[in-house]
Amino acid sequence: MTLRLHFHPLSSYCHKVLIALYENETPFEKEIVDLGNEASAAAFRKLSPAGKMPVLRDEARSETVPESSIIIEYLGRHYPGRIALIPGDADLALRTRLADRFYDCYVHDPVQRIVGDRLRPAGKGDPFGVETEKARLRRAYDLINQDMASRSWAVGEVFTLADCAAAAPLFYAGKLVPFADSHRNLAAYFERLTRRPSYARVLEEARPYLSMFPG
Repeated sequence: MTLRLHFHPLSSYCHKVLIALYENETPFEKEIVDLGNEASAAAFRKLSPAGKMPVLRDEARSETVPESSIIIEYLGRHYPGRIALIPGDADLALRTRLADRFYDCYVHDPVQRIVGDRLRPAGKGDPFGVETEKARLRRAYDLINQDMASRSWAVGEVFTLADCAAAAPLFYAGKLVPFADSHRNLAAYFERLTRRPSYARVLEEARPYLSMFPG
């Protein structure tokens, strides 16, 4: 097998790439990284000195590709499937990349900061910082709710990179700052994401690990 994804089933950024791989039924092998295991962590850092997941290793091309959005672009360029997750139309591609950055910066990032605070030692938390991040999430919810009043997916009527980016952070965000009752359009969008076979598969594979999430 030429492609190997180094990942963890609980990682939201890893979910993003898994959705893309499953959408296009791209053949690949999985390598679960356990950063709590010295041998696994050391092996991974040889591949990725930054120590961030996911990382795609393409043996056929002797390429090591980090960062979830870049991995998905790489797959679209070198291993295209039935769905172009970055549309060919230049303007729509730009909107897709913008929406991808929105979900990474304004949903993913606050979720990770809130979770990070929960993992701090007792007495070392930052309540003010947590409330600030929750407020950022609520502002993001407002924007998504407005957009989803008139579209099915993140940038329109086609499933794209932006939807891969949206699914996992919304899953975790909803556990930290619920939106089902307050943002109905957003909730309906998230329901569509969870019914998408690619993301449903990712969630099923993550199920044994979800008890580790401090939410």
